[in-house]
Amino acid sequence: MRVIVTGAAGFIGSSLTERLLALGHDVTGIDCLTDYYSPDMKRRNLELALAHPQFAFLSENLLDIDLSGLLTGCDVVFHQAAQAGVRASWGRDFETYTNNNVLATQRLLEAAKGSALKRFVFASSSSVYGDAEHIPVSEHEPLHPLSPYGVTKLAAENLCQLYHKNFGIPTVSLRYFTVFGPRQRPDMAFHKFIKALLRDEPIPVFGDGEQTRDFTFIDDAVEANILAMEKGGNGAIYNIGGGSRISLNRAIKLLESITGRKARRDQSSPQKGDVRHTWADTTRARTELSFVPRHDVREGLQKEYEWVNALYR
Repeated sequence: MRVIVTGAAGFIGSSLTERLLALGHDVTGIDCLTDYYSPDMKRRNLELALAHPQFAFLSENLLDIDLSGLLTGCDVVFHQAAQAGVRASWGRDFETYTNNNVLATQRLLEAAKGSALKRFVFASSSSVYGDAEHIPVSEHEPLHPLSPYGVTKLAAENLCQLYHKNFGIPTVSLRYFTVFGPRQRPDMAFHKFIKALLRDEPIPVFGDGEQTRDFTFIDDAVEANILAMEKGGNGAIYNIGGGSRISLNRAIKLLESITGRKARRDQSSPQKGDVRHTWADTTRARTELSFVPRHDVREGLQKEYEWVNALYR
């Protein structure tokens, strides 16, 4: 099949691209290589894909490119591109989030009208739930984002629903729960923690460290996308969690064990927009997609440690 991956140079996008190429698909990757974090790191993410004969890369912004022409003859779109980060989404930067997360998604969906797309897979986020009233949280739980980032992901998810219902675009939305592993963005917790441990620098901890997350290893997130392409119900929304819910304090202990180093903590107050607990009810994904996460936190952290260690060596 001919596949388009937006955000192809990012953490999840580049990993997904390599998996699609391994499956024999023709992949066009699009990424505008913003400086939210190092563009050089993003280019490094693409090294293997760029050497593949079935990969083409466009360094373009979704807000500027001719999307109708791009989607001609395309079978599947994986829309991974987004302005990421909960804490950076406040204030004047919100305009960047609305442009890259909402407007870019709307332009893609507009271009998909009347196309022969078999699937449009959208990368949503557990941030749409906010502090859920019940955990584990199911897809039926009320949606009350706590951050501007979460608001933009929910708006984009709602656009997918609208374009499915009104124009028949075969959308599937995947609500990721804290994806980690090799190529994780440098602003994300585990990447920062491992880098600090390697350099004997303080680890930034917001709050008491007892907040919990349902951590999802990158390979499981990629597998969820493949399954969504093959089996997802049109217009469906799925929680994608790793089933490894632990506290931040427990995660730091695991990293100490893996690295053989003692963490020094830089403790500060909780951050606005951070939820207290996340935990995915993945019953729907298991039932409809046959999604089963296969990597636990310790195994995943070991792999991320090896990658970060090589990155900064």
